[in-house]
Amino acid sequence: MFVKDVQVQNQVGLHARPATFFIQKANEYKSSIWVEKDERRVNAKSLLGVLSLGIVGGTTIRIIADGADEEQAVSGLVKLVESGFAE
Repeated sequence: MFVKDVQVQNQVGLHARPATFFIQKANEYKSSIWVEKDERRVNAKSLLGVLSLGIVGGTTIRIIADGADEEQAVSGLVKLVESGFAE
């Protein structure tokens, strides 16, 4: 299991478009991946799950992966979040 915390950089947070990018990126990996905010954990490959967290800009989230490519999965998703989803 590989875990890393990251602060959401873009102002509006993970609304529909950035959340879609996030999920597409998560689906590139074989590992099971979760996103955690305030003790709530959801499947990072589920649009409804990610949107249900209500992640806004400046929020710190935890990305957790477990599987063959767990480190690459977490690193790739952290990079995406830190880029601000090119917004």
